[in-house]
Amino acid sequence: MKRVTGFGGIFFKSRDPQALAEWYRVHLGLDVQPWGGAELPWASPDNPGGTGSSMWTPFKADTGYFAPSQAAFMVNFRVADLHGLVAALRAEGCEVVGEPQDSEYGKFGWVLDPEGNKVELWEPPAATG
Repeated sequence: MKRVTGFGGIFFKSRDPQALAEWYRVHLGLDVQPWGGAELPWASPDNPGGTGSSMWTPFKADTGYFAPSQAAFMVNFRVADLHGLVAALRAEGCEVVGEPQDSEYGKFGWVLDPEGNKVELWEPPAATG
């Protein structure tokens, strides 16, 4: 089974996400959107049309979204078959966090790595490859 197919994004805690996003917009040219993050489009051999993207998103320092991890960041990986991968991870004894979620943005699941870092797994909607 194909597992990780690419890098989906990086999410991290910030004392002042709005001010930090503005710094990245002004000084590094990120196209920060009203929701607070930036979508960075890309192309690859598996996706020559460049219909995918990676996300850059600062969260408030007290966010619970990264729980149960205590890390100040969370990496998001694109995956080919979220439900199949989550089932395989469980069978391999990995600590899966919660149940997979389906939304208009795709399918999401979470697992803790051996150091307790929460990793988000994302199967994009079919339209975004």
